[in-house]
Amino acid sequence: MFCEKCGSNIPDDAIFCPKCGAKQEVNATSQPNQKQPQADSGKVLAGSGVTELKCPGCGAPIKPQFGEMVITCEYCGSSISLENAGWKSISKHTMLPIALATKDQAVADLKDKMDRGLLHRHLQEQSTLEELNISYIPYWVVPVSARTNYTAVDAAAEVGTIAATAAIMGLAGGAMGGRGMGRGGMGIGLVEGTMMGGMMMGGMGGGGTIRAYQLNDNYNYPVVGVKALTQYQPRDYAFDLSKRVDFDTSKIPKGIKILNGDVGEDSSEYEAKTNVSQIQSAKAHAQHHMIRSMNTEADTGEPELLHAPIWFARYQHKGKNIVLVLDASSGGVINSIGID
Repeated sequence: MFCEKCGSNIPDDAIFCPKCGAKQEVNATSQPNQKQPQADSGKVLAGSGVTELKCPGCGAPIKPQFGEMVITCEYCGSSISLENAGWKSISKHTMLPIALATKDQAVADLKDKMDRGLLHRHLQEQSTLEELNISYIPYWVVPVSARTNYTAVDAAAEVGTIAATAAIMGLAGGAMGGRGMGRGGMGIGLVEGTMMGGMMMGGMGGGGTIRAYQLNDNYNYPVVGVKALTQYQPRDYAFDLSKRVDFDTSKIPKGIKILNGDVGEDSSEYEAKTNVSQIQSAKAHAQHHMIRSMNTEADTGEPELLHAPIWFARYQHKGKNIVLVLDASSGGVINSIGID
């Protein structure tokens, strides 16, 4: 038979046209005793490795794209969930709501962030937006309790060391001043050098005092659950978990992809421990520049599976790609690649 709307040749028992999606009223009324599928009548689970399915509502062919977890039929709206055997035992699966829902909102937020600061002024205006899309990405949120013990030269000794370096430069400057400017320049240089030299001896004469320090902190560290997206793994970022709700695909606007994951809990815990140790080290080095030894111990709790709405933006700037990963729930920049 032929579609009543577009005229395409379609199967005689088709309820919806696979070309334009129009419902075939003649066919529906010609079989009154046959139960007709309804849009959004229910979800069907399918193995995560399938390459082609038939819609449970209208029978139209559906081909899952790489990584998709929930697929919606473009003809009738029925949905199919692709199962992940590794996630069947997850006791807590949550999601974050979308605050930046439109492209205009995302672009405005990105413009503010790219143009902020002296070095990045007008960066967004001077760039061409090549790609902008949003997806719900799975993250393992791993509770980590970290304890870092380290030894470092105390602050007073650090100041003495810095002064000593300046003193050496002062002496050298004085000597050079004497050669270039005569006895007056020489005298000034020697006076500065002698004063700083006293500070140098005070700071370095005893070798400095080494003290023990401890840095304790707790994290809800997010590990991206898709191996293909590990290049966008957050380094020092935390989602606002106070906004999360139970995972429910009906609360996600149609047209937004929901990605499945292929990273297990064990891998996520290892990744979280490694990155938290690096964060602890960075915090310690920010407080003390002369660290002698350091050891971090980290304990992890049960990971939680969180689907977060993420904008991926790619700009072209002077022949270079700039990629920004934006948290569509809070507006925070999770990662940036290509911005110096």
